[in-house]
Amino acid sequence: MGILDGIVAWIAEQVMHGLDLINTSVLGALGCDMAVFLRYFPAAETMYNVFVALAIGLILLIWVWNLFKNYGLGVGAEAEDPVKLTIRAILFIGLAYYADSIVDTVLTIGGTPYDWILTSTLPSLDFASFNSVLLTIIGVCANGAVTLIVLILVLVLAWNYLKLLFEAAERYVLLGVLVYTAPVAFAMGASQATSSIFKSWCRMFGGQVFLLLMNAWCLRLFTSMVGAFIANPLSL
Repeated sequence: MGILDGIVAWIAEQVMHGLDLINTSVLGALGCDMAVFLRYFPAAETMYNVFVALAIGLILLIWVWNLFKNYGLGVGAEAEDPVKLTIRAILFIGLAYYADSIVDTVLTIGGTPYDWILTSTLPSLDFASFNSVLLTIIGVCANGAVTLIVLILVLVLAWNYLKLLFEAAERYVLLGVLVYTAPVAFAMGASQATSSIFKSWCRMFGGQVFLLLMNAWCLRLFTSMVGAFIANPLSL
């Protein structure tokens, strides 16, 4: 059993060191800053100009089509007021053209509380020491395959922590997609017929920023819980 215990203890230690590495690197990378997104998806910045041109073209197409529909008012066709339609088209052309500045402002606002969460003071945490703490506690109550029990507990901890990280990464990628397709979303607001799409995008964009903040809060709360447990394990 000595060799088996040594192998199991080594595996548990490597798992905890891996979590320690992830904890120090991933949390700082996932945020409201799109630098990491562009690092892994560099084509997004280039294709952004394509979406700006597409958005302006869609707005002009919607404007012309709705103006044309005014000729069919006599046969029961519905159309928007030409003056309001023109003002709306000009407004949303400007919004689509400056979409990058608009979303950057929102990301800056959302990134401020995200930075507060990441820089908040937490109890000192060393994931690699969690294995030794469990060995101490379980060793009082069990004999024989203590390290096997520790490995199971460590793997459960690691899996749940990684699930939180994967969810945060998913939110970050989706936020990046919403940011670099924003001009097309603004184009949908140029007509009353498509304004619901624009409103849905706004709700989705705001929701992703909020959920990213909640993911960071949950991850920090999780690490705070582990830190408090390591600091005083016998409190349980």
